[in-house]
Amino acid sequence: MQRVRAPALIFALVLSLPAGVPRGVDWQPQTSGVKARIRGLSAVSARVAWASGANGTILRTLDGGTTWQPRTIPATTALDFRDIDAFSERLAYALSIGPGESSRIYKTTDGGEHWDLQFANLDPKVFLDSMAFWDAGRGMAFSDSVDGRFVVFTTTDAGRTWSRVVPDRLPAALDGEGAYAASGTNVAVSGRALAWIGTTAGRVLRSADAGKTWTVAQTPLHTGKSAGIFSIVFRNASDGIIVGGDFNRPDEAVDNAAVTSDGGATWTLVKGLRGYRSVVAWSRDGRGPAIAVGPSGSDLSIDNGRTWSPVASEGYDTLSVAPHASIAWAAGENGRIAKLTIHD
Repeated sequence: MQRVRAPALIFALVLSLPAGVPRGVDWQPQTSGVKARIRGLSAVSARVAWASGANGTILRTLDGGTTWQPRTIPATTALDFRDIDAFSERLAYALSIGPGESSRIYKTTDGGEHWDLQFANLDPKVFLDSMAFWDAGRGMAFSDSVDGRFVVFTTTDAGRTWSRVVPDRLPAALDGEGAYAASGTNVAVSGRALAWIGTTAGRVLRSADAGKTWTVAQTPLHTGKSAGIFSIVFRNASDGIIVGGDFNRPDEAVDNAAVTSDGGATWTLVKGLRGYRSVVAWSRDGRGPAIAVGPSGSDLSIDNGRTWSPVASEGYDTLSVAPHASIAWAAGENGRIAKLTIHD
């Protein structure tokens, strides 16, 4: 298996920001070895990360991104893996999107040498968008609504079985309401049982019992045919951020970010993001700055998403921060991938 080395050049992009703002973000372009659009990322540590995308693309690095190795699932070149959740260099789940049988969940426990098809969707109306896990054995996946009802699947046995949450335990969906499968981050979890889902209609579904029952809250984000919530993140049970915008107007920043301090019951609109953002994440497990990225650039916040400062960067679709660290990876179209260090 041939390995491709990343360029040695590191671009240090330092921000001109007020005192107290992080010094900047260092972006190190890397070579993924693929041309497919990458929309799934999962950073396990500063050295181990997984990536996924179109044309059945699944990649893994064990050396901080110096080399990225294909971890391809056989006979999946027609699938688009928009989400990947990894727990070690050996254990990862990969989710493909699409109607009917295109929506699948695979799992590997040997670093991608072998993959088990754990969720094989047969419902032609189901369209998986993303997934999230409280731990390696308990997780959930979300689909666009079907016949006016939200569709949530949960697993408590490491993916061996995925069970649909009884529709009556979820609020009714609005007409055509679902989620944007843009970065694998429209589902967030925290602690042992908290979960949130951001929808195309600018609403946030909330569960406090690991997905068994749900409530819904309206947010002030702009919505439309190609606008709504694209990403949601929580750093604890109370403090969260949602970002979005209109992906057909990536340079437009209209009501595209909001924050909560009460666990998602209420949301306050904030300004400062310079365009459509497809993902938001916190560094250092929520103790460091938050960063939002999209096809038109990136922005940084040190006050829990209330204000944002621009970061000079290329455009990306997805981002994942390594646990307990300020190291992350961002990725996007044409196999573009970069490692970044967020300076406190």
